[in-house]
Amino acid sequence: MGRIAAVFKADEFETEARYSISEWWLEPHTQGPGPHSHPEDDIFYVIEGTMSVLVGEAWTHAARGSFILVPGGVTHDFENRGDIRAGALNLSIPGSFEPHMPGIAPWFAENPPKDAGI
Repeated sequence: MGRIAAVFKADEFETEARYSISEWWLEPHTQGPGPHSHPEDDIFYVIEGTMSVLVGEAWTHAARGSFILVPGGVTHDFENRGDIRAGALNLSIPGSFEPHMPGIAPWFAENPPKDAGI
């Protein structure tokens, strides 16, 4: 995906769709996927850099080691407003969002992430 990348660590087949684990990586000054919601709960744990995370209507700056809970149905987004790469481990409960990724990748190709904080 270029400035944003997802690496799947455990998918629906490995977990019987109970959860999914992925890493999300954003290059410096990169917007994420855009505000969205879905029925699954998301848990993010920042493993590198600092991510700005939208939960509901509030943005939070989450440094390495931060834990962010996004209940299902709540609008959320993430971006990297910093000068170094940022990454987060994502746990999605229940799993099974991976089949949507083939449709998301072309969308990112047509709508490349913009600079963060704009």
